[in-house]
Amino acid sequence: MRHIKSAALASATLLTLGGGAVLAIPAAQAADPPFPSIGWQQRNTDFDGNGYDDVLIGAPGATVGGARGAGYVTAQYSSADGISTTKKSILHQNTAGVPGGAEAGDAFGRAVATGDLDLDGYDDAIVGIPDEDLAGKSNAGGAVVFWGSPTGLHGSDSAWLQDPDGPRAGVNFGRAIEAARYFAPDPANPDAHLRDSIAVLADDALLFFTAPPGTAEPQIKISDRSLRAQDVAPKASGFEFRNLSHGNYNEDSWADLAVGGVSTGDQPGIGQVQVLHGAPDVADLGDGGTLDGGPAVVSGDWDGTGQDDLVINETGPNAPLGGGIKLYLGRGDLAGLEPEPVSYWHQDSFDLPGTAEAGDEWGSELSAGDTNGDGLPDLAIGAPGEDIGSKADAGAVAVLRGSGAGLIAAGAKGFSQNTADIPGTAESGDRWGSQVRLSDANKDGVFGLLASAPGENTNDGYVWVVPGSSSGLKAPGTWTYGAAHLGAPEANALFGAAIDE
Repeated sequence: MRHIKSAALASATLLTLGGGAVLAIPAAQAADPPFPSIGWQQRNTDFDGNGYDDVLIGAPGATVGGARGAGYVTAQYSSADGISTTKKSILHQNTAGVPGGAEAGDAFGRAVATGDLDLDGYDDAIVGIPDEDLAGKSNAGGAVVFWGSPTGLHGSDSAWLQDPDGPRAGVNFGRAIEAARYFAPDPANPDAHLRDSIAVLADDALLFFTAPPGTAEPQIKISDRSLRAQDVAPKASGFEFRNLSHGNYNEDSWADLAVGGVSTGDQPGIGQVQVLHGAPDVADLGDGGTLDGGPAVVSGDWDGTGQDDLVINETGPNAPLGGGIKLYLGRGDLAGLEPEPVSYWHQDSFDLPGTAEAGDEWGSELSAGDTNGDGLPDLAIGAPGEDIGSKADAGAVAVLRGSGAGLIAAGAKGFSQNTADIPGTAESGDRWGSQVRLSDANKDGVFGLLASAPGENTNDGYVWVVPGSSSGLKAPGTWTYGAAHLGAPEANALFGAAIDE
């Protein structure tokens, strides 16, 4: 693909010195803009400003304009009735106003994130394109920002992001994205211009983008330092970044960021998580510690202290059979997370649903939300490699309850496509639970589950909506939809390969 120059969102800054991105901010303002994302519970996924959380889903394998694997994303808008499949947007690089063009293998939508980047009260979407070729550099990667509005997401005025140092082959910029209030756009006036900034991963680097106030023209500001993969690598020959999660681990007014990755080379698959503490100035982002495990990470307040905790998966060579998870609690002060986990879980813990087997990938996907309305987050755990009977990699999801003292086994639940009242049938390669998201789409205080199976129908992909209740998630009432229900290309779309957390 030809090199695409930045249009609206232009300036990037590498961790840890100052700088920011300048963008053209839409003029329309909602009456009551939401506060930026700081803690885990601030999702900021309301693209049309109606007060209900919407859903952003990636289909990176889809054919667009004849280009196989070009990819697209869909936004399903919500109301008091929950998630809609009729009020929706379908966006890709052939959508009018979107930079570039759909080409084979771009994988548009392999990563997605949301946040209010311009403080207008309408949340925005950021879409990763990690396999985008730029300036002759294969898999250099890029990302696109779509602005929220009273009518949701559109291609017009969308903005392009890429590595400010120029395209580099094989780094997959945009492989993971997370938006939150990590620092102030104007450090001299940190309580003004409240908005989310964007953290973007390439395989080997973490970069931040933001919208500084008072700038009319795009500018580039690049720091002379960055967080590189080798800086947080365990004792191995290499390291690759994979996942991001934001939370407030130290009870200040800034979002913190957990960056998960794995070792490569001679000792592959060893997980490590670097925690960064937010600060008024990007130059002052703090070291919150390096924790064992990963690369999957998710934030939540499982002990009810008001300070966020962190769950990290472990699927590497030293992990329990089939995979496990660790819970790191906040210390209750500015120090952030405890350096050692308070609890460790796997499928053979306390008679949890399922049986631990090699290749289950239990914990490779995680999400936090209150599924029973008790005010405490529960934890959804994807196991896309779980075998169901003789069906290899059919996939399953487990849910652990939050208790105010951490996670507990009592009331744990398990689901698969062979669970009664879950539509469909478990089949080899479905990988049900590849993505899980707990969401309160109808704003009733009870979170339901979105679970995807990108391999369903030979890689077409589907998403299941499992309702919550006073007793937690329940299979009766579950419904499912795929790309065809939204009027989007279906064949080999891998619909549900990404769902915004």
